[in-house]
Amino acid sequence: MKRAILTICVALVVAATAFAKEKKLVTTCFNTDIHCDKCKEKIMNNIPVLGKGIEDVTVDVPSKVVCVTFNSAKTDNQRIIDGLGALRVKAAIQEKDVPQNK
Repeated sequence: MKRAILTICVALVVAATAFAKEKKLVTTCFNTDIHCDKCKEKIMNNIPVLGKGIEDVTVDVPSKVVCVTFNSAKTDNQRIIDGLGALRVKAAIQEKDVPQNK
């Protein structure tokens, strides 16, 4: 009986790891209206407001850019923009530089 229970437990653990969602990390940079170190502190001290699955946040005050690395299975760009809005920070997804043909 003990072997049967142990076998079932091992099978469940193996099945759970096989079906576990793979972490898909995405990094998106946002142009914002921040202007001082207080704005940076406000964002860094309230990372949970940005959404679930946030792995890393970098704030560059001189360029007014906030880069967020997050698990795309738990949040998305719009939720992060809404979270920044809750902190009274206007944000828009930074457009990537398009190479010019010469």
